[in-house]
Amino acid sequence: MKTIAVIPARYEASRFPGKLMQILGEKTVIATTYQNVVETELFDEVFVATDSEIIFNEIQSSGGNVVMTGKHETGSDRIAEAVANIDCDIVVNVQGDEPFLKTEPLKKLISVFNDDLDGQISLASLKIKLTEIEEIENPNNVKVITDNQGLALYFSRSVIPYPRETSVTAEYFKHIGVYAFRKSALLNFAKLKMRPLEIAEKIECIRYLEYGMKIKMIETDFVGVGIDVPEDLEKARRILKNNSNS
Repeated sequence: MKTIAVIPARYEASRFPGKLMQILGEKTVIATTYQNVVETELFDEVFVATDSEIIFNEIQSSGGNVVMTGKHETGSDRIAEAVANIDCDIVVNVQGDEPFLKTEPLKKLISVFNDDLDGQISLASLKIKLTEIEEIENPNNVKVITDNQGLALYFSRSVIPYPRETSVTAEYFKHIGVYAFRKSALLNFAKLKMRPLEIAEKIECIRYLEYGMKIKMIETDFVGVGIDVPEDLEKARRILKNNSNS
């Protein structure tokens, strides 16, 4: 199977406009993410998909692959447009503001489709265990619950499961927004209208569940740095500096 990575990148982020063009080390955040994904050597090709001329020029000037798209509500819709005419079987969505994603979680996502001989899985994604009550209750952390085969049952910004029975210790998992799609499922997704649950929660992968598609969740212990606010950028700079000094 031909596997590619696509990094959706928009300039106007609501909480931190222009964050992908901030300097991280010697490069911008988006250029750092692109380089790190290429260096995993897991993909036949790596692309950035953007509606911003600034980001387009940034990647093109450094010799990277970049596709200009229209404006979209979700990253999945943007990627669907970007890959429509690209020959591939599996598409991995890597967030442009996650510059430190490791090779091993990406490898596990890709392996889902190698093992799915019947082609039942539409997409795979990552989850990480939450233990701190503040993190569990934080609506910015999307929680996910799965069945006994690791297939997603639901995603929510609320606390799920709700701990009504206190004698049982419930486990909580945060959804990490890195996806691997079958190209066919991704293109189908882009044709489907948002339904009430997705609109209410503002979680795009709920659309797959609302239309009956299967999402395989892979547990990871990788803790990345998603750059959502200026404080996250400073944290990422400290990590980069510590890595270069070690």
